[in-house]
Amino acid sequence: MIRISTPLKGEITESLKAGDSILLSGIIYTARDAAHGRLISLLDEGKELPINLKDEIIYYVGPTPEKPGQVIGSAGPTTSYRMDGYAPTLLDLGLKGMIGKGVRSEEVIESIKRNKAIYFGAIGGAGALISKSIIRSEVVAYNDLGAEAIRKLEVKDMPLVVIIDAKGNNLYQIGQNEYLNCNVKNCDA
Repeated sequence: MIRISTPLKGEITESLKAGDSILLSGIIYTARDAAHGRLISLLDEGKELPINLKDEIIYYVGPTPEKPGQVIGSAGPTTSYRMDGYAPTLLDLGLKGMIGKGVRSEEVIESIKRNKAIYFGAIGGAGALISKSIIRSEVVAYNDLGAEAIRKLEVKDMPLVVIIDAKGNNLYQIGQNEYLNCNVKNCDA
């Protein structure tokens, strides 16, 4: 396990490799489809964003309401490709990391490489477990969106895997290639 903290500076992103297991601590932000749409609309109108994206991480999550005594409810990742139309613009503004699940488009991968950013994977279906690593949660924009509001989270030892590293190496492709090569060679695993 590699322990990293935010803000996510270039020297950190460039040191990580696809497949690395990470424990992340620090401040991250949440945003899903509706919030991303609003951020891009603000940019299109020449207005300032409600958060500074430089060296930050956005977690694609819409957490459930917290129960009494909890900081946040279940907080599992949402499917990332729904943010692919927005991600390159935000990465070009300084966003350094994204957390979600699933594949990303070639345009996003090229933007990750260009901006020396990282795409982290969180375990789908493990929202209750992931929420235990969230020690503070505060809505900072778009409260009217409910679960899709932008939240500022403080996390401690959030378990993640580097899916796409700053060089564009993609764990999904690497794993598939290793599997296919092993089947061709009749490997014992």
